[in-house]
Amino acid sequence: MFGSYGATEYTQNVAQPPRDGDPRYGSAGLRLPYTQIKIVEIDDAGHITREMAPDEIGLVVVKGPSITPGYVEETYNTVLLPDGWFNSGDLGRIDPDGYLWLTGRAKDVIIRGGHNIDPSVIEETLLKHGEVVLAAAVSKPDSYAGELPVAYVQLVPGAKATAEELQSFAQQNTPERAAAPKEIILVDKMPLTHVGKPAKVQLRLDAARRAFTSALADVAGPGRLTVEMIADPKQGQRAVITVACPEDQRRNVEAGIGEKMKYYATPYAVEWAS
Repeated sequence: MFGSYGATEYTQNVAQPPRDGDPRYGSAGLRLPYTQIKIVEIDDAGHITREMAPDEIGLVVVKGPSITPGYVEETYNTVLLPDGWFNSGDLGRIDPDGYLWLTGRAKDVIIRGGHNIDPSVIEETLLKHGEVVLAAAVSKPDSYAGELPVAYVQLVPGAKATAEELQSFAQQNTPERAAAPKEIILVDKMPLTHVGKPAKVQLRLDAARRAFTSALADVAGPGRLTVEMIADPKQGQRAVITVACPEDQRRNVEAGIGEKMKYYATPYAVEWAS
C-alpha cells in the first residue's frame, strides 16, 4: 500500500510517491517542492525543542506557501508554531532517503471523512446519562471514512443500561451529527493512566483490534483468526494477524487478508499457527 499526505489546512498534498522510482509501499512519499516537512519534539508552550533523527518517531510539522496562515477562530491557532510551522498533530518518521512514514496521532482528535471530532464532545454527552460513571471516546479504523468514533463506557455499580441504549442516547444528544459514536463498548473497569485518566492509547489499540477482527471474520473461517495490535518503534502500531489453517489453504487466506487490509493505513503481518 502507498499513498500521499495532505489535509484541508495544507490546500494540497505536501508529500506523495515519486512519479518514477521506488514508491516505498506504506509511506506517504517524498515532500513536494517548496514545502518543508520535519519530525520534531515540542514543549508545552509549543516551541520546537529537538528535531528527530532519521527513522525516529516524533511530531510531524509542515511549512510552505500552501499551508494555511491560521483559522478564523483564534482559539484554534495553537497549532501554528513559531517561524511558520504548522503542527499537524500526526506522528511519523522520515527515513534516511527522505520518505515520510505516518505512525499515529499525537492528539486525541478523531478524523471521520474530513470531519475533525473532539472526543470530549462525545464524552460529555455520555456522562449526562445517569448510569455512566466514565466515558472515553477514541477512533477505530474504517475502510471508507478512515476513522470512526467509538466510546468505551463504565457504568455505575448496579446499572442496567445497555450499549444499544447508550448509543441511542448519544445519537440523540451529541451536538455534532458526525460525532455520534458508531459503537458503545461497555467495560467492567476503565483502564486508566497513572494520573487517573482513561488510557486512550490502550483503548485505541483495542478498538483497532476489534475493527480488524470484524473485517477479517470471513477470511479463514470461524475461530481460525486472531488479531493482536502491538506498538512498533518505526510504524507506531502494527496488526499481527495469526491464522490457523492447513498449509494448502494459506495462499488463498493470505490473499483474502490482503484484499481486506488494503483499505486501511495500518501495517500488518500474517503469522501461521500450527
